[in-house]
Amino acid sequence: MDIKSMQREVDQWISQFQEGYWKPLSMLARLTEEVGELAREVNHRFGEKPKKPGEAESDLALEMGDILFILCAFANSLGIDLGEAFRAVMEKYRRRDQNRWTPKASRLRDVPEEMDPS
Repeated sequence: MDIKSMQREVDQWISQFQEGYWKPLSMLARLTEEVGELAREVNHRFGEKPKKPGEAESDLALEMGDILFILCAFANSLGIDLGEAFRAVMEKYRRRDQNRWTPKASRLRDVPEEMDPS
């Protein structure tokens, strides 16, 4: 599913309720909560903090899905097209960081012409 479709689906879901979108500060708090849940699970699995005995493992994919949902809702509430925002950010990274990292040999051959930084 592309991001435009995700934003549309989130809008259809939220628009069916009278309460509608939350205010920006509430959206940011909700996004922060979801990122915190993902961070907690990643820390339990890969970090130094083990889960408490008997504590269930969370699904990383679902935690990331929660983040996508609230990010789409947040963007919708502010009239932001996440697809356009992502394209702009990728262009920024391509320009700014094209010589920052050591490319893999196979990567040099696989770069489409329109993305080739040279």
